[in-house]
Amino acid sequence: MRWQAGRLAGWQAGGWRTVRTILASALLLGVGADATRAEVIDRLLAVVGGELIMLSDVSAARDLGLVKPGPSADPIREVLSHLIDRQLQLIEVERYAPREPTSEEVDREIQNVRARHPSQEAFDAVLARSGITVPQLGKRLRDDLRIQAYLDQRFSTAADRRQRLIDEWIAGLRRRTPIIDLYLVGG
Repeated sequence: MRWQAGRLAGWQAGGWRTVRTILASALLLGVGADATRAEVIDRLLAVVGGELIMLSDVSAARDLGLVKPGPSADPIREVLSHLIDRQLQLIEVERYAPREPTSEEVDREIQNVRARHPSQEAFDAVLARSGITVPQLGKRLRDDLRIQAYLDQRFSTAADRRQRLIDEWIAGLRRRTPIIDLYLVGG
C-alpha cells in the first residue's frame, strides 16, 4: 500500500525544511534495519499541489504504455514531467467536474491498455510489478477520460491552435500550483 500524504500545499518552507532534515537524519543514521543492506523500495520524485508522484508511478505509466517517452536522454524526466502536468490538469478537472465517463468507456480504455501487451500474462505481470490492480488502473483511466472531456469542452478550436492554448494553460497552472520536483538525474 502506498503512503498517501494529506494536503501538503499549505505547508510553509519551514515545514519542508523540517521534513527534509528528519529524512536526511534518518538516512544518515541508518534508521531501521542494517543500513548497509537497505533496499530502496520507492522514491518520491515530486509533490504537485499536495499530491505525491513516486518513482513507481513513473515506472507504471511507462510500463503500461500510459505515457510513451520519446527518444529522450532521460525518459524518467520526460514521464515525470507528463505526470506533473497530468496532476495539474486533474486538480483543475476536480474544480469544474466535467461529465463522468461511463463504465463502458473505462472498460474500453482498460482493454486498450491490455492490448498493448502481448498476452494477458504479460499484462498481469506489469500490473503486479507496478503494484497496481485493475480497479486502480480503471480509476486512473477514468481520470484521464475526465481530463480529456474537460480539454474538449474548454479548448474546442483547430488542432494546432488547441495544443498551443493547452500548453499555455498548463504553463499557467505550473506557475500558480506548488510543485516540488525532487528528481535529480542519477540521484
